[in-house]
Amino acid sequence: MPKTRPLDRAELAKRIGYFPATAILGPRQCGKTTLARDLGGDHFYDLENPRDLVVFDAAQTLLESLSGLVVIDEVQRKPDLFPTLRYLIDTRPQTKYLLMGSASPDLVRASSESLAGRIAYYPLGGFRISEVGEDSWRSLWLRGGFPRSCLAPDDATSALWRESYVKTFLEQDIPALGIRVPALTMRRFWTMLSHVHGQILSYSELGRSMDASDAAVRHHLDILEGTYMVRLLRPWFTNTSKRLVKSPKVYLRDSGLFHFLQGIPSIPALLSHPKLGASWEGFALEQISLQLPPGQELFFWGTQAGGELDLLWEQEGKLYGCEFKFADAPRRTRSMTVAMQDLNLEHLWVIYPGDREYPLGEKITAMPLWKFPNFRG
Repeated sequence: MPKTRPLDRAELAKRIGYFPATAILGPRQCGKTTLARDLGGDHFYDLENPRDLVVFDAAQTLLESLSGLVVIDEVQRKPDLFPTLRYLIDTRPQTKYLLMGSASPDLVRASSESLAGRIAYYPLGGFRISEVGEDSWRSLWLRGGFPRSCLAPDDATSALWRESYVKTFLEQDIPALGIRVPALTMRRFWTMLSHVHGQILSYSELGRSMDASDAAVRHHLDILEGTYMVRLLRPWFTNTSKRLVKSPKVYLRDSGLFHFLQGIPSIPALLSHPKLGASWEGFALEQISLQLPPGQELFFWGTQAGGELDLLWEQEGKLYGCEFKFADAPRRTRSMTVAMQDLNLEHLWVIYPGDREYPLGEKITAMPLWKFPNFRG
């Protein structure tokens, strides 16, 4: 199991070398701090530490005395810091900043507004299959990509860690962002989302289930999306005469948290669970996303007539797609043919849990998840 993450370390080093400030963004406990310490830094501050937080009451005085690489963890806890950083970046170019946060720039808007053009964002997800080894992908699927969950000595300990994580996230992390939503309400909403994982999102149906307005549902979704717990996969629109699906699909980003909220304790239980296909789809989607350039926009494609593609992205002017099938030997389907024709795909991969790569037609390949190529360049 990995202790360092060489691909992420190399890409972050490039950004630190060029930009005055670099931000590692991702959910809590995904390994941001470990990665930052592995990169090296001259000064480390953790704004979850009460002493460090107090010191930053006089942030300008403190930071003006420093040089080299300054690492500031959990930066979302002090959003008023960003204007100070902008001033220091412009006046003291000898100092660089590595910031880490558990909330997206959209949730902490001050960073994107104050540091525009001065900061590079780097999203950090959970472990990749290539990091844990192809023989361990089932454990990664069940437990999810959070290091402490993935590296637990057994499945039961991993489940206990995820239970604690959910409780801490709801009762401490969300309030720390200044968001006032009762923990029980958000827990119920999060669990409900796990039941529609991989499906087209209906705000009205979720609202009726919770006896809440569409606006409340959107607010809760914004929180979970902004803290990297949920992925809303938007539909791809093209100039076509076909009627397209216009609502997003919703996924819980970490398969381990999805399995915890669904009460799935083991691989045998998962293999007999009604949500097996949806679980595989979400897990494979996140793993593929980690093989694509950081910040790559992802979409799905679907028509009202039933044509669909689970994952679609554009890179260097070409469209690529993936279908996710939990099957021993997936076959080519009519929907794949329609997607190839309507979208003019450069290539379509059918991602399945097998061990052999084989062609399904021109530009269509059945591909084991752990063999999917690296598109990061």
